[in-house]
Amino acid sequence: MEPTVIYEDDDILVLNKPAGLIVHGDGRTEEPSVAGWVMKHYPALEQVGESWTSPQGEVLGRPGIVHRLDRDTSGVMILAKTPEAYAFLKEQFQSRTTEKTYRAFVYGHPKHDQGTIEAEIVRIRAVPPRWGVARAGEDKKHRAAVTDWRVLSRCVDPETGEKVAYMEARPKTGRTHQIRVHLKHLGYPVVCDKLYAKERPCLLGFSRQALHAASLTIDLPSGDRRTFEAPPPADFTAAIEHVDK
Repeated sequence: MEPTVIYEDDDILVLNKPAGLIVHGDGRTEEPSVAGWVMKHYPALEQVGESWTSPQGEVLGRPGIVHRLDRDTSGVMILAKTPEAYAFLKEQFQSRTTEKTYRAFVYGHPKHDQGTIEAEIVRIRAVPPRWGVARAGEDKKHRAAVTDWRVLSRCVDPETGEKVAYMEARPKTGRTHQIRVHLKHLGYPVVCDKLYAKERPCLLGFSRQALHAASLTIDLPSGDRRTFEAPPPADFTAAIEHVDK
């Protein structure tokens, strides 16, 4: 299980991360990661970016890693190959000038074809850690979060007869688990999301959360503004073929 290179130049590296691969270690277990793959193939990136200190006090490298995707989310990731490129890319994520597009299969058929979710996100004390939409008057650190969404198509799972929708989500902010939390708040959680829809059966053949980072539009250090796309992985392709029947 390894990422594939979508694009590369002297400043950046764009990868297609497979589902099931973590971005970097957590200090508790040893397993393959994007960070480990980068160190194997691009050892010069060791000093690029910021390290992370685990709860156990272990300092872990994040070579060139500007942003992250959840373990079971597939798709586009951009990495920096120089400190200057890292600062340049990082600023865009912080100032929200990047454009990110995700594809997801969700439980149910939304009443509307499109909309915007504006709901602050807070961390919930739980094991494993998870996030949720803030309640009015809740005394926690709130993080503003906005997600635009639209329905691409609707269908039913052939095995269970449950309604399923194929959606596009465009997060305007970059909060932890944002799309997963927002779609659950909307009433249509991501199919096979074992954290935010753990009581629901997996549908359309998915064995992991049905969420894919399809594209990323960002300014490059070269001055160009580029859009990078990751094609749907095999489980998405199979589900899309069912929807299109």
